[in-house]
Amino acid sequence: MPPELRQTLTQVATAMIPARDPWWIIGSAAVALHGASPVEVRDIDVLLGVADARRILPGLGIALTPGTPDSRFRSDFYCQWNAPPVPVDFMAGFHAFGELLIPETRESVGGVFVPSREELLTILRHFGRAKDLERARLLELAM
Repeated sequence: MPPELRQTLTQVATAMIPARDPWWIIGSAAVALHGASPVEVRDIDVLLGVADARRILPGLGIALTPGTPDSRFRSDFYCQWNAPPVPVDFMAGFHAFGELLIPETRESVGGVFVPSREELLTILRHFGRAKDLERARLLELAM
């Protein structure tokens, strides 16, 4: 794992200490944390609850920004944190195809939380974009 990614994950873990509700890392960073490679991690996607976003993000100097919906995804808040070496996207109240996404599984990996491999595969396939399907393929190869 590149040092800048490791450093950013440590910063995310520290930032999320005050969280009262479960939170997860999804996307490419979660795939990498599950041991898949080669995975390019351009940013770290963090799912969290709206109450935790209101409680935590302003203390990091992050403005609470309403998400801009598209045909697939929408978040109550979609906030970017650019202070760490790798940008972090906080998605509070994240919906995929009209349904609130709250993973059922939660595994600790290196001080942060991710859905199980099986659930992450399901999420990536559900998203259905080419990059998500490629991540799912790499994750399957790592199993």
